[in-house]
Amino acid sequence: MVVSTRVKITRLPGNADLPLPSRATSRSAGFDLCAAVASPVVLPPGNRTLIPTGFAIALPDGFEAQVRPRSGLVLAHGVVIPNAPGTIDADYRGEMKVILGNTGSEAYTVQRGDRIAQLVISPVVVADWDEVETLDDTARGIGGFGSTGRVGSP
Repeated sequence: MVVSTRVKITRLPGNADLPLPSRATSRSAGFDLCAAVASPVVLPPGNRTLIPTGFAIALPDGFEAQVRPRSGLVLAHGVVIPNAPGTIDADYRGEMKVILGNTGSEAYTVQRGDRIAQLVISPVVVADWDEVETLDDTARGIGGFGSTGRVGSP
């Protein structure tokens, strides 16, 4: 099932040359975000930087935007989004910016208009906490990181 909603977007001054965020195909979940850097930004290995997109959005109540890495950048250059997915809340009205980190072995240069991330718009579930004394038992129980999928594990 596809959920559809309208999202207001504003182009910030000086960014008339950049395309609106768009999906590569009709079934793509994410909208490509482009770099709105004034000049090339060199990202050395092991470093991170904040890249502007040139746009601000107004999400409707009940939605969030998740900023996710582009798999091609990760595979080819080791360029990641360290806090992925980054969350844009419905009440934020500032410029969308993307934290990029370089886990590769060579410097990576971000050019104006480069596709740097994907933006996925998602409904938000708001939970009401129900504090209890104990939780129900499950086959996994308290098994944590790496506890499933091992021979001999429950």
